[in-house]
This record gives sequence, C-alpha cells and structure tokens, in this order.
Amino acid sequence: MMDKPFKILGIQQIAIGGPDKQRLKSLWVDMLGLTVKSTFVSERENVDEDICALGTGPHAVEVDLMQPLDPEKKPAVHTTPLNHVGLWVDKLPEAVAWMTANGVRFAPGGIRPGAAGHDICFIHPKGNDQFPLGGEGVLIELVQAPPEVIAALG
Repeated sequence: MMDKPFKILGIQQIAIGGPDKQRLKSLWVDMLGLTVKSTFVSERENVDEDICALGTGPHAVEVDLMQPLDPEKKPAVHTTPLNHVGLWVDKLPEAVAWMTANGVRFAPGGIRPGAAGHDICFIHPKGNDQFPLGGEGVLIELVQAPPEVIAALG
C-alpha cells in the first residue's frame, strides 16, 4: 500500500436508531444532558432524526437519534440500534479514491451533503468479491472535516 493521502482526525458522530426517537431522547437528552442542535427529515434516507451535541467546539461529538419515517421501508435506520459511526477525515475525496483503490467497499450514493451540512459517504458494512474490505457489520460514515476541526484535531 502506498502512503495515505488523508488523515482520520477523530470521531465525528455516532448514530443510534430506534422505533421511537422520543424514547431515545428520554435517555440521551433528558437523562444524559445532550442538547438537540437540529432535526433532519429525509424521505430518501427514510429518517427522522434529532442531531444532538456531546461537548462543544471542534471536539464535540454529534449523537444522532434516529427513527424511520416508515418502519417497513429501507434503509431501516431502527433495526441496528448502533446505526453507524462517523469519522472526521481531512480530505474526503482523496480518502475515498485511495480506499477504493485498496479494496474498500463503499455504500451506494457516493460523496454527498450530509444532515449536518458536511460532505459524507459511507463504507459498506460488508465487503464483497470486488471490494473485500468493509465495516465487518458496522456502517462507517466518513465526514469531511471543516477547517476549524482540521486545525484543532489535525
């Protein structure tokens, strides 16, 4: 493998799914004290989520509390309670190109704007014959870090 043209800077988010985000909020917001920063609803992603913050500034970790808009449709954001882990990356396009060339399987959709406004893409939970490296059952989101996060964590 050649030298990586990117750096993973830290955990950007964890996303937790359930059939009822109000129950998730009872724990994460009411009991643990996280604050709700915004909400995101997407028919395409079949999700209604509250985007919460743990900490402040560039060291803050986003905790997404998600429920499906339709429990019968895909993606089923509620069937895996720990839906995905998001990682800050300093150079997302370079990371995706390098990882793809080195056998990492990405989920359909490519690089696109995410719920929090940063460009994102997902490493597929499972590898396949063409791209044998996946998340071994865990969906992993790569998130383009903004300049202040790169400066703080890079």
